[in-house]
Order: sequence, then structure tokens, then C-alpha cells
Amino acid sequence: MTYHLALSSFVNLEDISKDAQVGKRPVHVMFDVSRRLNATIHQANSDFLLPMHLICENIIGCRQDWHLAHNLSSKLRSDDVIFCADETVGLPIATLCGGRKKGPKVVVFTHNLNRVRGRLALKLFEIRKKVDLFMTANPEQVDFLRDYLSLPKQRVSLFPYQPTDTSFFTPKLALTQRSRPLIVSGGLEQRDYQTLARATESLDVDVKISAASPVKTVNSQTFPEVIPANMSYRYYDWNSLVQLYQDADIVAIALHENNYQAGLSTLFEALACRKPVIITRSPGIIQELIDAKAVLGVNPGDWQGLSQAINSLLKGSKQSEALARKGYQLVHERYNHRIYIKALMEHLTNI
Repeated sequence: MTYHLALSSFVNLEDISKDAQVGKRPVHVMFDVSRRLNATIHQANSDFLLPMHLICENIIGCRQDWHLAHNLSSKLRSDDVIFCADETVGLPIATLCGGRKKGPKVVVFTHNLNRVRGRLALKLFEIRKKVDLFMTANPEQVDFLRDYLSLPKQRVSLFPYQPTDTSFFTPKLALTQRSRPLIVSGGLEQRDYQTLARATESLDVDVKISAASPVKTVNSQTFPEVIPANMSYRYYDWNSLVQLYQDADIVAIALHENNYQAGLSTLFEALACRKPVIITRSPGIIQELIDAKAVLGVNPGDWQGLSQAINSLLKGSKQSEALARKGYQLVHERYNHRIYIKALMEHLTNI
């Protein structure tokens, strides 16, 4: 079989690999998978527009995704396997390339299709007939896809592995001299920094937040209208982000209720740095880690519970160390880039 990897946004994987080799950033798992499978990487980076693309992008993906799918539809054959890294590029490729007599096998990793446009795309484009294997890290997405599309179990795979680079995110001593404890958080997707602000504004702590991207738009529901004096947020580059984790006493991830497990990247990066983590309860991997006593869980929007959890860990060094130790252990046993790459390759070569 000939393997292909489709990404929904353009990234220079060669440059990323070079930077990772000299410790400037974490590895990109797709680069390693492509090398091991001798796979061709396809990225949506063209602005070429057909009328159909303009219509379809209002449902799922963007015009670049549909243009990529259009190009691949004349190239992929029955001896090809294409892995789509998310649904925004995956459903366009499935629509135009999948389900054909001499077409490729299509594998799509999904994050959140249980929403209006996702459900519409699944039905309108007859995706049930066109995707050979769905993969997702979310048990709720597994149930949704099997039920909504009436799929047999073998066509929807729970893939709980995480691409966290444990050679980049590592525990080290804090460099920053501080007069009081530091609470760290990160990311913007489904984040609830209003709850984190209320939980910490009266505590004798500093709160530093890493925004996921220097150009990401901040939602009005993400941050409070007035940022407390002890809270700050800004963009951190990769090395600064690692140092931020290493300086932290606690990593606190406050989330809005969601059905696609937001917050996992920040969670596992912090655990890889051997930091105690408090996170909003959510079904799936997060709840499993809470049950395993690898992280501490709080209810959505419960600022008092979050405040109490922070105080508890700051006062209880044994509890804090136990959480950090267990989380670090699980990252190295189950949730890291090496295991992710191996598991993904097994899925693709066994389809």
C-alpha cells in the first residue's frame, strides 16, 4: 500500500523537524509517521476556487480543503491509504475520494462532529459510505458516530494516545525567583478564565496564562472583563512555554463544558513536566486521569471548588507530589509521542 497524510493547515514540517532536533520546539508526529511509512504529505494551501468549494465550505472545511480534495480525487487509487488529521480536511477528502470502486481507503481522525454542521455534513455528503475508518480520542464521539451513522464497531476506533513530546516537555528546576506561588494555565479553546480569575483573585498567588497562538482571537467568554491584578496572559514561544510549566507550582485548566475534550495538549504538557494539574471534569481521558488520581478534578464553573483545590495543593506538598508523580508516570507509560506514532502506524497498516 501507498500511504498519504492530509493536514488541514499548512506547516513546514522540514523546518519543524530541524528546530526539534536542536531543542527549539517539540516534534511534529506527522513528520515522523511520514518518514516511517514513506508517506506523502498533502496540505491545504491553495486559494484556487471552484463554485462548488464556496458552497461546500459553508458546511465543513474551507475552500483550500475542498481544493486539495479535488486534486487528490484524480490521483488516489485502490492501493492508496490516506489519513486525514481532522474532520475539516477529512470530510472533503472523503466526499470526493472515498467510496469509489477503485478509490483509496480513507481514514479520518475526528474531534467534534456532534454539532449542527458536522451532522449535516455527515448526512449530506453520505460520509457513511466513504470513510473506511473513523478515529477519535473521545469516547462520546465513538458512540455518536456509531449511532448516528449506524456503523459497526470496527469502523470507529477509540484512539486515546497523545502526541506529547516527552523529550521536549521535561521536568526541571524552576529558574524564576518568586515571592509567592505561581499558578499556570494555557490555551484558548473552550477555556474559562473567568472562573480561574474568580478562584484566584483573592489568593496570594500569581497567575500566568499562555495563549495558544499570537494571532488567536480571544472570545469574550474566555477572559473576565477586568483582569485581576495577580493575573496576566500573553503568547509564549515553545521554550518559554516549557520554562513556564517548569516554574509553576500548579497548572490549572478551567474549561467550559464541551463534548470534544478540550485542554488535552496543555494537560499532557504539564504532566510531562511533572506538575500537579487541576482540571475541569470532562468525560473520557480527563475523567480517567481524575479516577486514576493523576490529576485533580473540579466541576465546570465552580470557582469556589477550584479555589479550594488550589489551596489544598499549595498546603499539601504530599498530595501535590503524588499527583505530579502519577501523572508523569502515565505520560511515559501511555500518553506520549512515541506511543502515538507506533499506534497510528499500526492502525494505518492494518486497515
